[in-house]
Amino acid sequence: MASRQNRRLSRDTRYGRYAGGPDPLAPPADLSEALDAIGQDVMAGYSPERAMREFLRRGGRDQRGLDDLARRVAEKRRELTAKNNLDGTLQQVKQLLDEALLAERGQLARDTEIEDGDRALAELQLDSLPPSPAAAVSELGSYDWKSPTARQKYDEIKDLLGREMLDQRFAGMKQALENADDDDRADVQAMMQDLNQLLEDHRAGTDSQEQFDEFMAKHGEYFPSDPKNVDELLDDLAARSAAAQRMRNSMTPEQRDELDALAQQAFGSPDLMGALSQLDGNLRALRPGEDWGGSERMEGEQGLGLGDGTGVFQDIADLDSLAEQLAQSGPGSDIDDLDLDSLARQLGADAAVDARTLQQLEKALQNSGTMRRGADGQFRLTPKAMRQLGKNLLKDVAQKMSGRQGARDLRRSGAAGEASGATRQWAFGDTEPWDIPRTITNAVTRTASTGRTGAGVRLTIDDVEVQETEARTQAVVALLVDTSFSMAMEDRWVPMKRTALALHTLISTRFRGDDLQLIAFGREAEVMDVEHLVGLDAMWDKGTNLHHALLLANRHFRKHPTAQPVLLIVTDGEPTSHLEPNGQVFFSYPPDPMTIALSVRELENAHRLGAQTTFFRLGDDPGLARFIDGMARRVDGTVTAPENDDLGVAVVGSYLGSRRGGGLFRDDDWGGFGGAFGRSG
Repeated sequence: MASRQNRRLSRDTRYGRYAGGPDPLAPPADLSEALDAIGQDVMAGYSPERAMREFLRRGGRDQRGLDDLARRVAEKRRELTAKNNLDGTLQQVKQLLDEALLAERGQLARDTEIEDGDRALAELQLDSLPPSPAAAVSELGSYDWKSPTARQKYDEIKDLLGREMLDQRFAGMKQALENADDDDRADVQAMMQDLNQLLEDHRAGTDSQEQFDEFMAKHGEYFPSDPKNVDELLDDLAARSAAAQRMRNSMTPEQRDELDALAQQAFGSPDLMGALSQLDGNLRALRPGEDWGGSERMEGEQGLGLGDGTGVFQDIADLDSLAEQLAQSGPGSDIDDLDLDSLARQLGADAAVDARTLQQLEKALQNSGTMRRGADGQFRLTPKAMRQLGKNLLKDVAQKMSGRQGARDLRRSGAAGEASGATRQWAFGDTEPWDIPRTITNAVTRTASTGRTGAGVRLTIDDVEVQETEARTQAVVALLVDTSFSMAMEDRWVPMKRTALALHTLISTRFRGDDLQLIAFGREAEVMDVEHLVGLDAMWDKGTNLHHALLLANRHFRKHPTAQPVLLIVTDGEPTSHLEPNGQVFFSYPPDPMTIALSVRELENAHRLGAQTTFFRLGDDPGLARFIDGMARRVDGTVTAPENDDLGVAVVGSYLGSRRGGGLFRDDDWGGFGGAFGRSG
């Protein structure tokens, strides 16, 4: 008994692809790669929203983007138009006609019972048929066929035309009416009559849901999409009818004339064409927004019948709609508007999965707190996103410093100081003392959550937390970054931003007692928070106002008289502007002696405040090198000349060395910090 039940259960159980929306077992969207890419674009001057759209368009390492899907859509569209032509039905008619004539001529030649006069008359009729298949079919309407095979082929022509005409408006009708009898054709005629009555009542506003339900109960077999109301029925019918019209528009005048003449022979009666013409008129009136006037160049070798051709034109319309959706270029475009069912139908299930993943990724970027809309409706990177970007940049800097110079991991910075009261999870390379209460609490909580309390508490490496420390000496840091037009022109804009964000992240996470101020200086200088600087568009105004930047830096230093001042200056040009006593900006190129003098005076003021100064010279201009070397010598400063990609390493390393008095990274560890990037002064 039990075995029979098991067998019955196995027969009743069915497994298949999950079709209830997003896969509940799918892994969550990976935001790290997306956030890195978005951050890069934001630093390059894109808005966060545009940067997000660009990532969705490009995709990631293991994720196809919108552009790839759009390429596949375009390829399929080209394939459909290049492979097919519109002669399919005409060729089938011609083939059936040739077979009928061949069979009839053979019968006339073989049949000895046919009177010679009748044979001669029949042969004369066949020999004098017009070359046009449509005209020949029409003329043979009154011909007295001698061959049963020939008559059958001729009747197949009329049956084929009727089924093709119906298949143009009702997908699948060609196959459904194969070998149909007179009763089947009468049922179709009745359906057409009731349908036209329903649509005309709908045009007049006198139809009802009850009328529609009665229609579907009577004729629902002809509508496999199972529309629930007259509007859904209209949408399906109008889309296919419009595709049939576009196919007709794409034919040559000769092809249209032939088909129009042949259509009168459909099912041996002109009634079908009258009903279809009435249907098309109703659909045009009720759905004027469909594309009734389009056309395509179809020059391939594969002939399409009327029904199959209409399906191809519907596919082309679907592909055009998908291309527009994937372009995301229209006002109010939203990736959620992608028609996943159409995408799966045209490109396969994998394409729909890719699109759904992109939709989920966009939602995850917003729901995870990575991006949010501001009061102006535009997306902004949140502080959480900025921290994550900064951590990634800082990790890159640490790897470069360790890999190139044999230096220790940045994680060690601040370890030899006083406990800050905060803790963090242990990571490889940490030497800070364990926080025992937090570590034991983590182990107990984890053990309790597994339900294995009887086995005791066992520590794992994931339970360990260490005490964070802060260095005993506070530093006040001013990072001055050049935002003149040459920085953007020489592709130094993004490295500058990456450097500022990495240093900001290091200080805000590892040296919380230090105070960093970011100062951007172009034609004039401005104190900026890191979010503003990271999102700053490229500046194209001429001017390098180091004087104004140093004024702001010295004001920052004076606010912290007990801290160690650290001055870091990133520039690729000599000072060409300064701040006048009245607050106006003076600009001159070549640099005016007064601009140089004011800049030097403020640099010396920083030196008197105790600032340890490092210049980061970008570019190979000999004049700039001489000028900055001279400036550095006046204040016992340091000059490094990093490449763009090494700017972050240089600035972070200089900050750490200045803050710890050079004790963190020894010259023998680095091979000389100055030697790595160039030192003078």
